[in-house]
Amino acid sequence: MKNKIAFNKDYPDISESNKLYERSKGLIPAFTQTLAKGPEQYVNGVAPKYLKKGKNAHVWDVDGNEFIDLNMGIGPLSIGYCIPEIDEAIKNQLADGITFSLMHPLEVEVAELIREVVPNAEAVRYSKTGADVVSAAVRLARAWTKKKKVLCCGYHGWHDWYIAVTDRNAGIPQVIEDMSFTFNYNDIDSVIDSIDDDVACIILEPFVFQEPKDDFLQKLRKICDENNILLIFDEMWTGFRVALGGAQEFFGVNADLALFSKAVANGMPIAMITGRKDVMALLDKDVFFFTTFGGEALSLAATKATIEFIRKYDAQKIIAQKGKRLKDGYNRIATELGMNYTSCTGFECRTVVNFDPSAGNPLEMKSLLQQEMIKRGVLWGGFHNVCYSLTEEDIDHVLAAYREALSILKEAVENKKVAEMLRGVPVSPVFRKIANFNMKPKNK
Repeated sequence: MKNKIAFNKDYPDISESNKLYERSKGLIPAFTQTLAKGPEQYVNGVAPKYLKKGKNAHVWDVDGNEFIDLNMGIGPLSIGYCIPEIDEAIKNQLADGITFSLMHPLEVEVAELIREVVPNAEAVRYSKTGADVVSAAVRLARAWTKKKKVLCCGYHGWHDWYIAVTDRNAGIPQVIEDMSFTFNYNDIDSVIDSIDDDVACIILEPFVFQEPKDDFLQKLRKICDENNILLIFDEMWTGFRVALGGAQEFFGVNADLALFSKAVANGMPIAMITGRKDVMALLDKDVFFFTTFGGEALSLAATKATIEFIRKYDAQKIIAQKGKRLKDGYNRIATELGMNYTSCTGFECRTVVNFDPSAGNPLEMKSLLQQEMIKRGVLWGGFHNVCYSLTEEDIDHVLAAYREALSILKEAVENKKVAEMLRGVPVSPVFRKIANFNMKPKNK
């Protein structure tokens, strides 16, 4: 019998996952198209590697094991898997065609809808991935300001200008690295110290898990206004999750450009660059940003249906309520067990579980907790990417699973046997360093 959403006696049988994994060796570099979905982010030997089906907040792997999914496609599935209203919109469009030889009416209809719900979205252009529109925004900023340097904070995709400031930057010329620099979130001095006459834009995720403090976002807006710098919000995570209008609506701070993907189409591939009409006008003739699949109609239909669903059911409010139950529930259990070295933090729509290194190796502690959650029918990667379809019963089960799994972790930590209790290879970090890295000294 396959593992179900239950307190299973055994870890899941992942034979078929492992067969596919072996077939991919040497064929698919790094095994995966998305690093956060790859085998290094899960306990190799316990966790499933390939998923086959999803419905609402549940998924089934290729071996038939069922799990509550707390990852939700690494962000895009804010509503859930196989939502009838959204799938029906995709099917209806599929009957008419996918990609056409001329523009499609949905390009206009969706742009009008985005302009209606997103602050400062005076103009809209589409692409397929977040990295595309982020890089387009950087190019736009350079064209608008006639300056070259970029100050960034957070994760912004795989393109040269950003990966140059990480420790996975092989193949990127030094001249590119010399134009991109990082600053620290909530550290306005690290921004001020980096400003010179050649900074074209400040780009950041409006929040990752930390809340902005001391009017940090408002201060960034002021700095940009005073220095002819464009402020760019990378809203891949905040967009259509924290509020219908994203972080600009939630925090009351307008960016010059705001970039969206992930949750806007509930799993279909689309990305958008939005912002000031005067800046976006450079895309008419001056700045080249075109792609064959930008107007692909299935994703546009899904975008329209997703936004309509969010508005109809006040989805962000429901997501926040469910996320709060998970966050507060985790912290309550950890407190009751006397585990002051682990906590859950972040905005309710997306929270993260933290481990204090003073208690042991954080990756090993995360791996053991993940291992035990998977045994209990919860696919967990350290985050709560909460979706609308997650039920109260699902949350009850997750919290009950946390109570058991955290008790196991506590005993392992106290006996210094965390690594010994792992039944597979522990998880690895995606980047070894992205903060306090390639910082730009004052007046350089």
